[in-house]
Amino acid sequence: MQRNEERNLSSKYLDKNLLFLTYKLLLTILYRTFGSNVLFLTSYNILQMRNIAVFASGSGSNAENIIRYFKNHPNVRVDSVWSNKKEAYVLQRAKNLGIESRYFTREEFCNPVQMVAELQRRNIELIVLAGFLWLMPPEFIDAFTIINIHPALLPTYGGKGMYGSFVHESVVRNKEKESGITIHLVNKAYDEGAQLLQVKCPVFPDDTPDTLAARIHELEYNYFPKAIEDYLNGNVPG
Repeated sequence: MQRNEERNLSSKYLDKNLLFLTYKLLLTILYRTFGSNVLFLTSYNILQMRNIAVFASGSGSNAENIIRYFKNHPNVRVDSVWSNKKEAYVLQRAKNLGIESRYFTREEFCNPVQMVAELQRRNIELIVLAGFLWLMPPEFIDAFTIINIHPALLPTYGGKGMYGSFVHESVVRNKEKESGITIHLVNKAYDEGAQLLQVKCPVFPDDTPDTLAARIHELEYNYFPKAIEDYLNGNVPG
């Protein structure tokens, strides 16, 4: 077991050394071809890379959408995907897209000293909750900025137990005229953090929870990655 860990550690250092040598060669070529200005800009962009960790509990369609959005971004990248469910399909999506993924237990999450340390070691600047259902412990909130997306127009239809189909069922049952998404910062209570963006959509008389959910998902795919990018770029409402 210890030898396997040592081999894994050695492999990681080799990967880092190879990356550094490749980066050094690239800078040399750019400098000789274009001069010092492009060298400075290239170095600045690489050093300013912003790392995101995505937390998800389910299928991970939003997580995949976010990963694809930032795939070729000049200074934002999805570093890793984390899930509290060992069989969650989001872990397979991450693997398919070449993103490192982690499963964690309730115990590790509720006593998160090691998780927080690992995220900090990875230079995570932002945690994105993409269908993650557990309340974040204070240790995470104190250490990181965290963004969540909620499938309703907060403050209505928010709070503990209000997620996914439960939200859409309540909206349809109450004959609401509109619903939508709320993208917000995370604090120590469910769905009460500062709002970054709300986008509305109609609720039709013949809607079912499933048809409404499909409309909400489209809003999530269209607006969530851009809202993350805007936040990292300092474009914060208010």
